[in-house]
Amino acid sequence: MNRRLFLQNAAAATAALGLSSLAAGCRSAGYGGRTALYRISLAEWSLNKSIRAGTMTNLDFPKVARREFDLDAVEYVNQFFMDKARDGAYLAELKRICSGEGVQSLLIMCDREGNLGDPDADKRKQAVLNHHKWADAAKFLGCHSIRVNAATGNTGSYEEQQKRAAEGLSELSGYCGKLGLNCIVENHGGLSSNGGWLAGVMRLVGRKNCGTLPDFGNFTIASGDRYDRYKGVEELMPFAKGVSAKSHDFDTAGNETSTDFRRMMEIVLAAGYKGYVGIEYEGSRLGEFEGIRATKDLLLRVRDELS
Repeated sequence: MNRRLFLQNAAAATAALGLSSLAAGCRSAGYGGRTALYRISLAEWSLNKSIRAGTMTNLDFPKVARREFDLDAVEYVNQFFMDKARDGAYLAELKRICSGEGVQSLLIMCDREGNLGDPDADKRKQAVLNHHKWADAAKFLGCHSIRVNAATGNTGSYEEQQKRAAEGLSELSGYCGKLGLNCIVENHGGLSSNGGWLAGVMRLVGRKNCGTLPDFGNFTIASGDRYDRYKGVEELMPFAKGVSAKSHDFDTAGNETSTDFRRMMEIVLAAGYKGYVGIEYEGSRLGEFEGIRATKDLLLRVRDELS
């Protein structure tokens, strides 16, 4: 299905359901209706075990975010509705659910669509094309961005990999720009977990709608080789259009055991960032719901301390 037909079908499905006001409905006033230093969203990966186990689905996700955690913004993972990017009826239903729950769709995290910095030019081009359908879906849902990876296959010099990643990202950002969307990159393994390398890629791309999604925890460049997380977030924040508050475990005082959240949020706020901070719980000791609540409580406490 080409993009025009997809959009026509999606629009028809929305109209058939009487959902003409959904786009406005998915844009809520912000977390808790309060003016705050930052607002809090929920990344779907926090619930990946429940979704993989079949105890909840992608369509349940906005409901869970609102009803279980009182959060009004969500960040989808494409892996959990991989065959639905061009399914207009499905996307219209997801949009309807968001409207009914008062939940805003922020972005779609896109994986498994090829390496945007692949050393093979044809594969790199195909990876760009593979992401188009997710940009179309994100536009329909009212998102501001798609999140992609600056994967290069770990082939070539530091500078060569930067150049290839910048080329693929620039092409995809051009497509996203026509839709009024951002194309944002997460530090997500390999050289992308080197904050200086990824910041350099952003400067090479040089497009206003191409930015970063700094993640507090994804700074493992290779096995046993870690990049300083605080330095990395500081390097990526000038380009940030989202922030991922990665958490794994908590001490008895409610602090995350691997990351100093207060220090991280001081870095985030010092960069002038005023958007959503997404909860991304990946721990195993606490259950998913308990870990999400612990992360939210910590973000709220830090916000109060810094206000």
